[in-house]
Amino acid sequence: MATSTTKALAGEEPPGPSRAGDGKETSRRRGAWLHRLDVKGAPYAFIAPFFVVFAAFSFYPLVYTSWISLHDVELATLDVMEWVAFDNYVELWGDSRFWNALQNTITIGVISTVPQLLMALGIAHLLNYRMRASLFFRVASLVPYATSVGAAALVFTMIFERDFGMINWGLGLVGVDPVNWEADKWPAQAAISTIVIWRWTGYNALLYLAAMQAIPADRYEAASLDGASRWQQFRHVTVPGIRSTIVFTIVLSTIGATQLFGEPLIFGQGPNGVTGGANNQYQTLGLLLYEEGWKNYQMGRSATVAWAMFMVLVLAFVAQRLIKRLRSRTA
Repeated sequence: MATSTTKALAGEEPPGPSRAGDGKETSRRRGAWLHRLDVKGAPYAFIAPFFVVFAAFSFYPLVYTSWISLHDVELATLDVMEWVAFDNYVELWGDSRFWNALQNTITIGVISTVPQLLMALGIAHLLNYRMRASLFFRVASLVPYATSVGAAALVFTMIFERDFGMINWGLGLVGVDPVNWEADKWPAQAAISTIVIWRWTGYNALLYLAAMQAIPADRYEAASLDGASRWQQFRHVTVPGIRSTIVFTIVLSTIGATQLFGEPLIFGQGPNGVTGGANNQYQTLGLLLYEEGWKNYQMGRSATVAWAMFMVLVLAFVAQRLIKRLRSRTA
């Protein structure tokens, strides 16, 4: 009959208690037994609950929203659904408001994301060098991010006010006529982009700063010995060293631009905020979703807009991956 130790060595059961002089041998056998249990798979047991939470709070709403988009549903009677198949998507495809909101979302996203990330990169580059009160500037850069969207939008709405705003007052000092920031398309989008830039530049700057500080110092020393200036070090050492962080911030900014809602809503100061102005001049996809669901009470069409926003993000990421793959093949 096989002993317990023999069974443990064969992988059938863990080893039992050993004699007094066999402590090291017992530890070795126990380690071999634990290895057979594939301890390397333990991290998956820790990360599994995250996917359970994701399925409960993300996957289910996604599927339920897609189901609603295939029905005619009103906000007051969510339990009454009329099957319409893809009629909501067909109507959305032919709706000029959708294409206008999509265009506004793209333009506001571009004119807010590009300057924001460039400014954040420059600020992080300056903070990466030794300077007085650097801790103060790092903390101060997070103040806009810590400010609520409502408070920031209200303050900037007063700054861009047509008759008594600070911006038009400054323009009047140099002989420029007042600008109707809310009524005109491009001034309104520029004002909304200013709010986004103000709120997120410091946050992205700290992300870049953390990535810059992880770059080994010997790379800068080697570049300096080769005669590279600070600008050349920035281009050939810093930017390649934080490329993954730059891609990460671009992805975050793209998602944020697609979901832009609070800034234009408060900037409109009332009913015009939901429609994005009297002529929908700054209505985003987020505002269109809100208008369809909570103003027109058409939850089916609202869910259709939500899925359109999701597909825009998917197409953007697919395009980014294709461009990256083509560039790698070319290189």
